Amino acid sequence: MPMAPPTDRLLGRLRGPHPGPTLLCIGGLHGNETAGVEALRRVLDRLTPRISEMTGELVALVGNEEALSRSRRFVDRDLNRAWTDERIRALRARGPESLEAEDREQLELLAVIEEVVEEARGPVYVLDLHTTSGSGGAFSAFGDTLPNRNFAAHIPVPMVLGLEELVDGTLLAFLGYHGLVAVVVETGQHAEPEAVDRAEAAILISVTTAGLLASHRLPEASAAWKRLHRESAGLPRALEMRVRHDVQPGDGFRMRPGYRNFQLVEEGEELAADGGGPVVAPEDGRILMPLYQEQGEDGFFLVREFSAFWLWASSALRRLKADRLAPLLPGVRRDPDRPDSVVVDKGVARWYALQFFHLLGYRKEEDAGHRLVLQRRRFDEARFVERGPPPESLE
Repeated sequence: MPMAPPTDRLLGRLRGPHPGPTLLCIGGLHGNETAGVEALRRVLDRLTPRISEMTGELVALVGNEEALSRSRRFVDRDLNRAWTDERIRALRARGPESLEAEDREQLELLAVIEEVVEEARGPVYVLDLHTTSGSGGAFSAFGDTLPNRNFAAHIPVPMVLGLEELVDGTLLAFLGYHGLVAVVVETGQHAEPEAVDRAEAAILISVTTAGLLASHRLPEASAAWKRLHRESAGLPRALEMRVRHDVQPGDGFRMRPGYRNFQLVEEGEELAADGGGPVVAPEDGRILMPLYQEQGEDGFFLVREFSAFWLWASSALRRLKADRLAPLLPGVRRDPDRPDSVVVDKGVARWYALQFFHLLGYRKEEDAGHRLVLQRRRFDEARFVERGPPPESLE
């Protein structure tokens, strides 16, 4: 799919005359994923004549300019694996001469996002647009808070929960921790033209979901919803991440050809090979994001469908603030250093499934063999569903 390299990190900023929410869209966080950038250009052209009707603003950013200019996932390191407060403080303390390409990209992108957050006139919603090297349908992923889930639910594609437990340092998790409602949408294989169309559809739906334009002022959003809903027919609505296969430089990892997103696989099925021999599926499930490109640390993921009933049940439990009961359970105690975390003694509380704590809004932070450390996600509150939380400074 041809694309002229972007000339500026800020693709466009449409600021309506009335205060309201901000929708921050990011394309090209990986330099070989151009569909989001192209889709944002389309939407900016479409909405520019309607600025006077907008409430709040739409901001469109390029993620990794240097990698995009080279059509590579990254230059020195993956830009979507180092978004932690500690890493950012360390980067800011270093001299410019010691920074690698993605270090500079990260600091520049963060500076623009900070400016957007500081100037926001309401809650900030983030749509992070990606594509995959394997073929298959679109899906969304997000930290499982009630505001994130509510926002993602408006986009009619499979929703994948639990990514932040298997992949550290994503931009999505970082922004969510600081009070931004953040959702990733993967729109298909890198080079297929439909990936741009799906990304554009996700943006249009998000514009009305965030409240920048009323639905009757953006009828294209309804057509976009119907398109994604039609293309997702037959796919599960809700899935959880179960397995991530880590790839290290020099592994010689080679995915077997022909796998697609959401394809069913069986335990023991040979999915790939590396220097150590065959790589097999450790359990039954559906494969997601099989690696068919040179760069990347994720060989594949396995996900498993679960009933949408559990989404309703967890929402009800969280609205009732049932998480406060967790430290009263046998083998579970509050972490004395972190009031939002609990420590689970696996020997005593072995009958508690991790999914039980997911229902209450906790995510796994550490598995130390005999114990689990689980942290309640910030801003996971019903009061932030209709109107997102006030974003914090990213400093």
